[in-house]
Amino acid sequence: MTNPIVNLSDIQTARERIAGKIVRTPTVLSTGLSERLGVPVHLKLEHRQTTGSFKLRGASNAVASLSADGKRLGVVAASTGNHGRALAHAAKLEGIRAVICMSRLVPENKVSEIRRLGADICIVGKSQDDAQEEVDRLVAEEGLTMVPPFDHAAVIAGQGTVGLEMLDDVPDAAMVVTPVSGGGLAAGVAAAIKGRNPSIKVIGVSMERGAAMQASLAAGKPVLVEEMPTLADSLGGGIGLENRLTFSMIRDLLDGIVLVSEEEIAAGIVHAYAEEREIVEGAGAVGIAALLAGKIAVEGPVVILMSGRNIDMALHRKIVCGEWAA
Repeated sequence: MTNPIVNLSDIQTARERIAGKIVRTPTVLSTGLSERLGVPVHLKLEHRQTTGSFKLRGASNAVASLSADGKRLGVVAASTGNHGRALAHAAKLEGIRAVICMSRLVPENKVSEIRRLGADICIVGKSQDDAQEEVDRLVAEEGLTMVPPFDHAAVIAGQGTVGLEMLDDVPDAAMVVTPVSGGGLAAGVAAAIKGRNPSIKVIGVSMERGAAMQASLAAGKPVLVEEMPTLADSLGGGIGLENRLTFSMIRDLLDGIVLVSEEEIAAGIVHAYAEEREIVEGAGAVGIAALLAGKIAVEGPVVILMSGRNIDMALHRKIVCGEWAA
């Protein structure tokens, strides 16, 4: 295994830098999943983070790392919602300008929350790539600092702090299950986990509809994928054809990626609500979904990362009441 681009030392530094700016979320034992799978299954409740997702860790680390000139001009990012919300929150705490660019596929509940936090909003095109073009224009014309949602060393290091907490809480973990999309979270978690104990397996989970990282790994290089509507909308978007960091880190550090269907994601959301008493969005439920569907050869103790809760509540009601269909 090659040395990761973002390493354990970087993540430990990020942990010190963002202390007091994020919530140290709990890890709890799931009695139901443990009984079903025959090994201890723990849930990392990162969806209880201040902005409703893990993204606040990376955004806070990136903003705190800015130069004085960078803070004066402000920050900009393309986002499917959670990164934009996190960056808007981190920028507001620092008193700096934030501009968030999103495609028309981003749910309105996420757009309105970002607007509430005081960020400027740009709705552009039908994909994350369209939104990124607007980001590039703002960087060139207005001098804003781009804070990408995943392919950025400070962002990856910030996300990796959740991995440190998981091992602090479950030091005998044999497996960690994390959502994977652009790879910032999964790369950071894997770097933290493998940096502490290389024998622990790290498994990524994504949705069947437009899993860009999985398609890129299969091709041996970053590739474009069609972005499609999915319950795991936070996992949508590409990894960037010019990806510098997360593709190679995911390739080198993860022990595998599995994909789950829309029906399986819905089952994960239902289980989280009915059995764990937790409200999570589709992306936050994919780890549970994969275990319930038997798609991971479980080695215990297992820690499942529940990454976000920012789901439209009308949709959540339909899912848990059995009124939703793919």
